[in-house]
Amino acid sequence: MKKSLIALSSLLMLGGTAHAQKVAFEEYDLDNGMHVILHNDPSAPVVITSVMYHVGSKDEKPDRTGFAHFFEHLLFEGTQNIKRGEWFKIVTGNGGTNNANTSDDRTYYFEVFPSNNLELGLWMESERLMHPVINQIGVDTQNEVVKEEKRLRVDNQPYGQLIAEVKRNMFFKHPYRWATIGSMEHLDASTLEEFQAFNKKYYSPNNAVLVVAGQIDIAKAKEWINKYFAPIPRGEEIKREQFVEDPITQEMHATYEDPNIQKPMVVASYRTPSMKTRDARILDMISSYLSDGNSSKLYKKIVDDKKMALQIGAFNYSQEDYGMYILYGMPQGDATSQGLIKEIDEEIVKLQTDLISIPDYQKLQNKFENNYVNSNSNVEGVAENLASYYLLYGDVNLINTEIEMYRSITREEIRDIAKKYLNPNQRLILDYIPAKDKAESK
Repeated sequence: MKKSLIALSSLLMLGGTAHAQKVAFEEYDLDNGMHVILHNDPSAPVVITSVMYHVGSKDEKPDRTGFAHFFEHLLFEGTQNIKRGEWFKIVTGNGGTNNANTSDDRTYYFEVFPSNNLELGLWMESERLMHPVINQIGVDTQNEVVKEEKRLRVDNQPYGQLIAEVKRNMFFKHPYRWATIGSMEHLDASTLEEFQAFNKKYYSPNNAVLVVAGQIDIAKAKEWINKYFAPIPRGEEIKREQFVEDPITQEMHATYEDPNIQKPMVVASYRTPSMKTRDARILDMISSYLSDGNSSKLYKKIVDDKKMALQIGAFNYSQEDYGMYILYGMPQGDATSQGLIKEIDEEIVKLQTDLISIPDYQKLQNKFENNYVNSNSNVEGVAENLASYYLLYGDVNLINTEIEMYRSITREEIRDIAKKYLNPNQRLILDYIPAKDKAESK
C-alpha cells in the first residue's frame, strides 16, 4: 500500500500539480464559549468526534512540568458515568477507535466511530469535559504509565533526548525550554489538588474547539451537541503570560552524552518566528529544498557524492509562539561534525546569495501541492486540521487558503529568509555524542 501511495504521488507530480476539493465546513459558538466546527463528508460511513484544548506543556509551571501530557492519559481514566477502565471497552465494543496527543501548545482527543454512533462519540467527549473523575487511584495509575512511556520513548530510545536538549539550550525564558513529557520528579511531587486545579483551569468549553467530521446529518449533530455540550458551565478566562526571548547574537555550543547511541550526531538549530507567520512557511520550503528526498541539495552532496554522512536533514519545528529550524547530520568515515557543519553552511550561503533555479522552484511548488492534498485526503486529517487552524492560527479557512501562501512564495523570498534567520551568529551547535563508555572504537 505504501509503495502504491508513493507511485500515485509521483504520477501526480509528473502530471503537474495535484488539486484537492475545497473543504466545506460550518462553525459556530455555544453560549458557554465552546467553538464548534462541522464538516460533512459522505464518502465513507465514519464519523470523528474530536476536541482540541488550548493547553500544552507551555502552560505548566517550571517546577510542575509534564501536566498537559499527563492529562492526555488521565482523562481516559473515567467519568461519573463511565466507570474506571470502561472507556476503551465502550469505544471498541461499538466498532470505534480513539486516541489523544499533546504538544507544547495544545492537547487533542478524538474518537472514530461508524457514522451511526455519532451520539455516542459526542456523549463521551462531553463526559470527559463535564464529569471527569480525578482521584488518587487514577493519578497513581497514570503516573506509572507515563513513566513507562518515558523509559520506552525517551530514556532508552537512541537520540531520544535530541529535541529536548535543543529546546533546553535554545529557550531561556519561554516554557518551550522543557520537554513535553516533562519531569517525573515533578509529577511525583504533585498533589491531587494540583491536578484537579489544572483540570479546572484549562479543560473548559471556552478553551476548546469541538470538531465533528464525516458522514453526518448536520441538523441532528447540532441537536446532540446542544444536548450534551451546552449545559457544561463556562470556565474562567485564561490569562497567559507572554514570554519574549532575547535575540541570539552569537553562536552557542552545547554537548549531550547519550548512553543509547554509538554514533555521534551534530545539530545546528536557529530560533525562528511563530508558525503563523509567512516567514515560517518560507522556512518550510527551505527545509524541503535542502533535505527532502535523495535528490535534495544536502543529501546529494554530503551523503551521495562526498559520502561524509550516514544521514543528513533539515526541518522547521514550528510552534505557536516560536519555532526552531533544525539541521542535523551523522558523520561517517573520517568526516567530523565540524566538517559536516562546514558543508551545510556552504549550501546555506548559496541559498542566501543566489536564487534557486526555476526547475528547483517548480519542484518545491509541486511537493507542497501534494503535501496539501495528502493532509486533507482523509476525514481524520481534515478534523485535526480544522481544529488546529481554529485554535492555533485563528482562521479555520486556512484549511483551504494556506496553500495559496505557499504558491505565492517567491525565489527572492527564499533567498531573503535564509539570509534573515540562518546565520552562524544566530544558532546553537549541539554535539550529540555517545556516552564515553558507549563510543564506537576506531
